[in-house]
Amino acid sequence: MTLGKRALFLIFPVVLLGYLLAALSVYIAQERSIRALEQAKLSQRLEHTAAVFQNEIQRSKSFLNALLNGNVLRQFVAETDERYRMTALGQRLQESIKSLSEDPIAYISFAVLNAQTEPEYYFENSWDPFAEIDGPQRDLARRLIAGKRLSDLTYLQPTGDRPRIVYSLFIDPVTFARPMPSNKANALLMQIAVLPDRFLAMQAALKKEYGADIVLQPWPLAVTDALSASVPLASQLYATIVVPDAYLKEQMLRRMALLALGALAMSLVSIFLIVLLIRRFITGPIASLDADVTAVMNGERDDIRDMDEAGEIGRLTHNIRELHGHSARSLRLVQENSWTDTLTGISNRGRFNTLAAGAVEEAIASGEKCSLLFFDIDNFKFVNDKHGHNVGDDLLKALAARVRQTVDGITRKRGRQPAVLARLSGDEFAVLVRSSAGDGTVREICNAILALFDGGFEVAGKRYPVTASIGVAVCPDDASTVAELISNADAAMYQAKSAGKNRSARFSRALNDERTRQRQIQDELRSLDPDEQFHLVYMPIVNARGEVTGCEALLRWNSPLLGPVTPDEFVPIAESSGLFTKIDWWVIDKAMSDCRQLKGLFGPDTVVAINVSSAELHSRSISDYFSECLGRHGLEPQSIDIELTETFAVKISDGLRWNIEELRQKGFRLSIDDFGAGYTSVQQIIDYAADTIKLDRVLVSNLTASHSLAVLKAVIALCHAKDMAVVGEGVDTPEKLAMLTAAGCDRFQGYLISKPLALDDLAIWALTRTARPYEGSTAGLADRPTTKRQV
Repeated sequence: MTLGKRALFLIFPVVLLGYLLAALSVYIAQERSIRALEQAKLSQRLEHTAAVFQNEIQRSKSFLNALLNGNVLRQFVAETDERYRMTALGQRLQESIKSLSEDPIAYISFAVLNAQTEPEYYFENSWDPFAEIDGPQRDLARRLIAGKRLSDLTYLQPTGDRPRIVYSLFIDPVTFARPMPSNKANALLMQIAVLPDRFLAMQAALKKEYGADIVLQPWPLAVTDALSASVPLASQLYATIVVPDAYLKEQMLRRMALLALGALAMSLVSIFLIVLLIRRFITGPIASLDADVTAVMNGERDDIRDMDEAGEIGRLTHNIRELHGHSARSLRLVQENSWTDTLTGISNRGRFNTLAAGAVEEAIASGEKCSLLFFDIDNFKFVNDKHGHNVGDDLLKALAARVRQTVDGITRKRGRQPAVLARLSGDEFAVLVRSSAGDGTVREICNAILALFDGGFEVAGKRYPVTASIGVAVCPDDASTVAELISNADAAMYQAKSAGKNRSARFSRALNDERTRQRQIQDELRSLDPDEQFHLVYMPIVNARGEVTGCEALLRWNSPLLGPVTPDEFVPIAESSGLFTKIDWWVIDKAMSDCRQLKGLFGPDTVVAINVSSAELHSRSISDYFSECLGRHGLEPQSIDIELTETFAVKISDGLRWNIEELRQKGFRLSIDDFGAGYTSVQQIIDYAADTIKLDRVLVSNLTASHSLAVLKAVIALCHAKDMAVVGEGVDTPEKLAMLTAAGCDRFQGYLISKPLALDDLAIWALTRTARPYEGSTAGLADRPTTKRQV
């Protein structure tokens, strides 16, 4: 906490308490005045409300007097023709009533009642065209007829109905004046009612503000200590309101809050002036010293200024200057240690990034080049695990020392700037060297590093079977930032590993294009609509008699952006990025939807083979989805052959075995695809739980080329012993077909029979086979001329 804040926290409470006490004194002194002010305000509001009510009374009287003075009402009363009176005269009377109101939609009603309280005319300006005089107003008419009064003003406030002011007047139907009391029985009762909208609105506003409603009663309010008021509205009608004590308390609290805020504001102003003086003469010099120290710590200054201050501040400045000198020397030692890899003694990743960034900037600015050699130790984990971490650490230290010695010797010999050598992590190292295009420096350093591993790497008189893979990227040809340079060199290193390890590889645009295409494929797979870009082709499978027994569904992708993309290219990307689920599920649904057409071409026993991704079989939902599609397309499970790769069968686990067994129990057929691709063992053949084994085309080609009929017979016989049918893939020559047939193969698939075809083309192919009787057997197939394979 700064000194300024300390002074603020110490002085502010004292000043604030003083102002609050002063505000409390003012509040106590003015409490009575506040009560009187609220009483006057309430009385004024209520008197205004009463004036509005009385204005409504005058308005109702004016309406009735206007009607009495007009000719329409006189004609209506005098007319004896009831029909004419209720139609023509009633309509004119209704228009006269509407013309009296300034607001055409304001509520107003007019009623003419006889001595039996039967309405001879009633009109109500409201939304109800069938409105009638209501019960409360009829009850009022009965009381008036039974009484002695010739006129009356009543405020009807019935429960559940709208309140209104009703002005009633008895009229002699002959003279159209007030009747004599003795002739009241023959008089007509005229009633006009208005809705006091403004009065009701002001009543609601008072209730909202004060939390109390206006009470209408025939006597004024008795004197009380509470906040209240009472005003006359009409003869024997008073409006009274009594405000709850909570309202006055709230007002008092509000004023107390205003006084408190005023006290707080005055306190802040006073504190501001006090703190300003303290900062000028006390904390200012200390703040200047603090700024100097901060600038030194941020690297903006090298030393602390000697301030011309006496006393404590001067001594504090001198002591801090001495302390800074000791700290700077210690910091240099710590910084040197933080830049060094603790195991090998060379630069670490942080130091390398700093130095490499500077070298890249200089190379770009000067038009020269700098090259990054990124390498790691092949089989290092094997040595670390087998011989222990101590041996692994010794190997890394020895390697770092020899590489540094080798690289420094080459750069000195060639007159180059010293290279930057760093251990980035684990067994990964980087060498950044400044060079010119085509001078051979990078190639010489790569060869020298690889030469260190000739015959293994020697540590403490013992050689270990490790090599190095080096990736090279050049700035600015391959990258313009350190991050891009490391990424591209790392990609080149993995290219060297793919080529067999113990070699170097230069980052190439082809490699970059390959990585870019992989990213594009992944992006397109993530956003595409399978129905728009995917389609299936079918490759027929025939038996020994040449009859089509099934078709394998093969996926094809024609991207608007990338063009045709082969499954060998996009399937691994989809599986590694978790995008293959929607592809697999689309293929399953689409192939099942085409199954009925395939059965129509080749017979009801035709089986559709569907390839399923190995990764998808980890999901428990795959079995349910197969069943769902089966029911949606009305198929039997025996019509679907689910093809699994042989590599999947090698790596099968208990959970995956459970999924496969569930599919088998539901009746689906299972096939092992690409059998013999290099993972086969006799035990695995015995353990396979499948209906069909599909011999890989490479295995078929190798056995056919070497004329290993006996081996092929043995493999097929072993499969037959396990009750598994055998399909030969890659049958593209009559020789392969003949050899597979001689070995006992059950079914055949390949370009000799047919290339993969779309459903429409497959129908044409089926018709062509029907027209060629020699294609009905494998012998006929073997007699066909060999055609060039189309991909």
